Amino acid sequence: MRYALLAFYLGVFAAAGHAHAQSVTIGLAAPVEETFAILGEQFAEGARAAIRENDGVELVESNSACTEEGGRQAAEALLEANVQFVIGFLCTPAVEAALPLLAEAGIPVITPVRTDSLTDGKERTGWPVFRLGPRADGERDAVADILVSRWRDVFFAIVDDGTIYGRELAEHFRAAAERAELKPVLFDTFRPQLDNQIGLLGRLRRAGATHVFVGGDRADIAIMARDAEQLDYDVVLAGGEALRASDGEVPLSQGVLMIGPPRWEDLAQEDVLSALETADTVPEGYVIPGYTALQVAAAAARIAQQDGLPIEEVFQTTTFETAIGPVDFDGKGDLSRELYRLFRYDGEEFVEVE
Repeated sequence: MRYALLAFYLGVFAAAGHAHAQSVTIGLAAPVEETFAILGEQFAEGARAAIRENDGVELVESNSACTEEGGRQAAEALLEANVQFVIGFLCTPAVEAALPLLAEAGIPVITPVRTDSLTDGKERTGWPVFRLGPRADGERDAVADILVSRWRDVFFAIVDDGTIYGRELAEHFRAAAERAELKPVLFDTFRPQLDNQIGLLGRLRRAGATHVFVGGDRADIAIMARDAEQLDYDVVLAGGEALRASDGEVPLSQGVLMIGPPRWEDLAQEDVLSALETADTVPEGYVIPGYTALQVAAAAARIAQQDGLPIEEVFQTTTFETAIGPVDFDGKGDLSRELYRLFRYDGEEFVEVE
């Protein structure tokens, strides 16, 4: 039986009064220096904002950097502070170094880090880690699932830029298409970062491709779209979430498709956005994940205290009502909710395709 958390528990604690509410101490580990400082600050801002909606919750912050040493030091500092939960760790080296220490103390962790092995190895490691966001392999699976069903009746091609990222997306899509008894009219590798891709487009046109998935970055896809327009070649181009990057020298054309997750702020509930606006906090980047992670940690800790349940059981039996709507986790600790969708670029932003 799943709990309707916030409506029920916040009502219980409000009725009981502050004197009867059990306090919860949550640790926040995030980088505060150098390259990733802006992401760490965004995550922390979101968590601090959520504190205002969660009476009896104390937040203890620690700098995890984005290194193994930083992760260990952050874990040690938070253990000294007697936290009951930890959120954050935005980089793989830091969270992998911290988890053994926190797991030994029975402290669960909620992190947005995508590295598959964090949850795939749970039976072996015993790490009580829960992922708030997509897995690393989520993008390739989404590309295959979405395009195989939508491109079944078109002449499609698959090309990649030869990088690990591009090749993995392309190969996974091709394998899924073949299992569905579909075959691309062309499967090819192109040379990236050229001034034009006219040669590639010529091969695609001769092969009869009307739709093309490109395992590559925004700059190369923008050049392909521009060259296709100049050649009067009517083709639909699609790519992965690398298309979320900023424009390069050539702006991205209207009509390009992207398979990716929505921006976090686009998932946020209106009341949360209003609360952030009141607090003069811009809901960008990692602000909403920080807000959501704090909500989940506070609710899970309170349920565990109130009902005397192990954290693992709480996560397996609970749907958390959060800033991004209902959130629950599978047996490994991965987010059960599918985040990837199909978007079309309208010249200014990506708009979801129904």
